[in-house]
Amino acid sequence: MPSAVVLLSGGLDSATAAALARREGWAIYALTVRYGQTHAVEVAAARRLAAALGAARHVELDVNLAAFGGSSLVGDGAIPKDQPTAAAGIPSTYVPARNTILLALALGWAEAIGATRIVIGVNAIDYSGYPDCRPEFIAAFDYLAQLATRAGVEGKEIRLWAPLQELSKAGIIRLGAELGVDFGLTTSCYDPSPDGRPCGHCDSCRIRAQGFAEAGLEDPALKNLRA
Repeated sequence: MPSAVVLLSGGLDSATAAALARREGWAIYALTVRYGQTHAVEVAAARRLAAALGAARHVELDVNLAAFGGSSLVGDGAIPKDQPTAAAGIPSTYVPARNTILLALALGWAEAIGATRIVIGVNAIDYSGYPDCRPEFIAAFDYLAQLATRAGVEGKEIRLWAPLQELSKAGIIRLGAELGVDFGLTTSCYDPSPDGRPCGHCDSCRIRAQGFAEAGLEDPALKNLRA
């Protein structure tokens, strides 16, 4: 069975991408990075998802990007609330070069274990406008992976796969439901309460809520909180 390193954040996008890789016959090696995010509850969510998805291995890696600052997601300023999702400019929740760093880590692990695929759940339709979620970035990193590794030089390509790029959030949710993803295990909130309850007002909460509404499904994470 071929192996794939999956960047597993604990959110519904990465969970769906991982489930899709599993359906296609890839053994999942899940990578979760504690990068100093204020919403560290997502790491526990990733742990639950890795177990539910039957990951062959789950690595939780510490790379403290909070030491650099530059993002409200690492405690540098307040998480914006109730702002238009189509607001101009890149929001303060953008973490400088985050996906570049995470993909570089995934590439290193993939080469070490002989994996030939890296899976990332980025989406370029219903998202917050981060530059490192765009198809152009994914294509550029895929090219870099072939140049920067011994595997690539020797013809054993490690390909980057972002299967959700062109899907809306509702489309991702429908796909995940079809794949049997338990969205009750996921978390999306950027500013949850200490017990993990979503704020309901940050950009990520609002995009998630809109996605479930458009998909015509109830968010099981909210249902679990009401139970």
